[in-house]
This record gives sequence, C-alpha cells and structure tokens, in this order.
Amino acid sequence: MQIETVLRPQPRPAWLKVRLASGDNYHELKRTMRGLGLHTVCESARCPNIGECWEHRTATFMILGGQCTRRCAFCAVPKGRPMAVEWDEPERVARAAETMGLRYIVVTSVDRDDLKDGGATVFAHTIAALRQRIPGCKVEVLIPDFRGSDAALGIVLGAGPDVLNHNIETVPRLYSVARRGSRYERSLRLLARSREIEPSIPTKSGLMVGLGETFGELLAVLGDLSAAGVEIATIGQYLRPSRDQLPVARYYTPEEFATLKHEGEHLGIRHVESGPLVRSSYHAHKQSRSIVAL
Repeated sequence: MQIETVLRPQPRPAWLKVRLASGDNYHELKRTMRGLGLHTVCESARCPNIGECWEHRTATFMILGGQCTRRCAFCAVPKGRPMAVEWDEPERVARAAETMGLRYIVVTSVDRDDLKDGGATVFAHTIAALRQRIPGCKVEVLIPDFRGSDAALGIVLGAGPDVLNHNIETVPRLYSVARRGSRYERSLRLLARSREIEPSIPTKSGLMVGLGETFGELLAVLGDLSAAGVEIATIGQYLRPSRDQLPVARYYTPEEFATLKHEGEHLGIRHVESGPLVRSSYHAHKQSRSIVAL
C-alpha cells in the first residue's frame, strides 16, 4: 500500500474527533498540578488526548519551567526567556506522582539551551526523587538533544531511567521549516550514543506525519531509527495547535498508520505504536511492556 502525498489542507476527519476534557479525575489532577506549581506537556502542547489520559490519572510532567528556548514551528509550548531553575521541582514532581498513585511516570522538559548541561542535572534529580518517594516505580524520560552533549546525556543515563526517549519528530528535509534550531543528524546521534553509553536502557523516538513528507522519507527515517538501536517508535498525526503553528498538509488514514507500523517493525524496530492520535507519551507504559519487564 502506498501513502499518497497530496499536500493540500483538508477538513479534520471523523477518526480525529476527541471528547472535551472533563470528569472528576481531570479536575483533581489539574488542582494537584496547580497546587504544586508544576507544568505538564499535556496542557502546554495542547495534546488532544488530555481528557482521556487525565481521566485515567496519567500525565507527562514537564520540568525546567514553561518557556522553551527553541521555536519549533509545530509546537504550542510557549517560547521566550526561560525562568530560573527551581531546584525543589524534582521533589514536587515526586509528590504529585505519589498523590496521583502513579507507577509509570513520564518526565519531559522544555529546551533549555541557556543552561550548560541543558537541564540534564534536573532530569537526574527528578528520577532520583521519584525512585525515593515511590519505590519500584518506572521512569521514562523524554529529553531534548542537549545540543549534542555526551556529558549531559551521560548525566541522565547515569540516573538510570527505564526508557530514554528523544523524538526525531519529522524527516530531514523538513527540519529547517519545522524544527528550527535542531538538527536531524544530532538527534539521531543522541539515540545511537545512548545505546553505546548504556546499552541496557532501551531507547524510544517519535514521528509526526502530515507536514508534507513522503512515504519514502518516512521509511528512511524508520530505517535510521532502527540502525541507531531504537526499540520503540511512535507515529501520530500532526494536528495544528493554533493558527500560530504550521498548517496540516494532509491527514493520514488509520489504514496508512497500520502500514507504517508494519513497515517500521519490518525494518527492525521492536515495537511501533502508530495511529492518528498516538503521541510520544500516549499509553507509554503499555508501549514499554513489549520490551521491558515491568
């Protein structure tokens, strides 16, 4: 099956309709986050799955403040001058995770190019705080590229996360449009270096589709991820968060996502989660069960 590459905007199809965020658990989690002064990527990136995930008491913590130093054209996370590092934030994240009753925790961050280590030390402290407060919990980290710093990557890996995630996001040709300030080769190298530095920690990466890429370009990226040792890949539909971000070039069908899953696993990636509403942290604990004994 071939994926068409017609690059014209289309109305959002029925399979991308989601219910509004509501429910007792949703409101309780929102109060918990606000009360502890924490950010979630669910809110900052305007994730379409927030209603489902929060109602099931799952959320992705976003550390190191709410202002990103990069200006990716697909992302709704606020950009601007970052705030000072709050060194008590790891403990606040751990308290929130304990309150929520979490056993599998995903931690991500904004890009912090203003910090020498890119925020790696705060990631490490957060992993340690979670493990101390919730013995036996599993921690997945979704990290920035740290501008290619092996030292920063080593700090995070040294804290022993259960999964190391870094999103490749899109195909190389679209980096200059969608990921200004980032480099495809640098992201790919980070994933490969993670396996070299700490081969026991599985790596994961995510792709958006619908920005104008071709089927062949997607297959090439999946091949690159496999060659870099990535064991889990997520593929989801890009949805324009607001008029300030890039428009959707086209919407992929559920059948096309199934084809991408098949092709990715055929290329050697052990588990590919592929679907219209799939996001990097969506059902993360279920994704990892395919390769990690939880």
